[in-house]
Amino acid sequence: MGRLQAVLFDMDGTLIDSEKVWFVAEAQLMAELGWPGEWGQEHQHELVGSSITRTIEYMMAITGPVADPAVVAQRLLDITEELLSLQVPMMPGAKELLTQVSDSGLPTALVTSTGRKLVEHVLDGIGREHFTITLAGDEVTNPKPDPEPYLTAARILGVDPAGCVALEDSPTGVASAEGAGCVTVAIPSVAPIPRAPGRTVLTSLTQIDFAGLAALIP
Repeated sequence: MGRLQAVLFDMDGTLIDSEKVWFVAEAQLMAELGWPGEWGQEHQHELVGSSITRTIEYMMAITGPVADPAVVAQRLLDITEELLSLQVPMMPGAKELLTQVSDSGLPTALVTSTGRKLVEHVLDGIGREHFTITLAGDEVTNPKPDPEPYLTAARILGVDPAGCVALEDSPTGVASAEGAGCVTVAIPSVAPIPRAPGRTVLTSLTQIDFAGLAALIP
């Protein structure tokens, strides 16, 4: 089965169908800030996979300094948490793949740009028992697309990044995982991700299982 050492999962757009939730929350917040424009797909493409800091910087570059960025960030988190409290929608194939990887006994990590408070809320829905460790976006100095999140997860797990498969849905996340040296599986959710040497691009998690992940490590 190769030398697979660990499987590293992104959260938003990869395991849970939350990019739509973030989009709704961002649009609501922009309206609350008094911006008269339409929050469209071009904005969603720009922010997919981004940290909360990057998101607020982008939004306030559009609206201008109409409020304290820290207050705006908290409001975005509050709206998103409220929306996710109604449901944590799993992506197709996510539950099955998580179960297979967990049953294999290999170390697993959740590596996300989302902050710890919201991660804890989501973990109750997707099953925190599936992960050896979880690493939130506010627990690293340099978030995705910097490789720090994946390098940190591999270090904590005590594995070589080159022996890890990372699953990501955004160009930002793919850049982070590949920058860390991980073998990467991309399942684009909002923004397209081109094929590249050493990168597997799928349309759904239903297209791969644990054996398929293991086979990606020579």
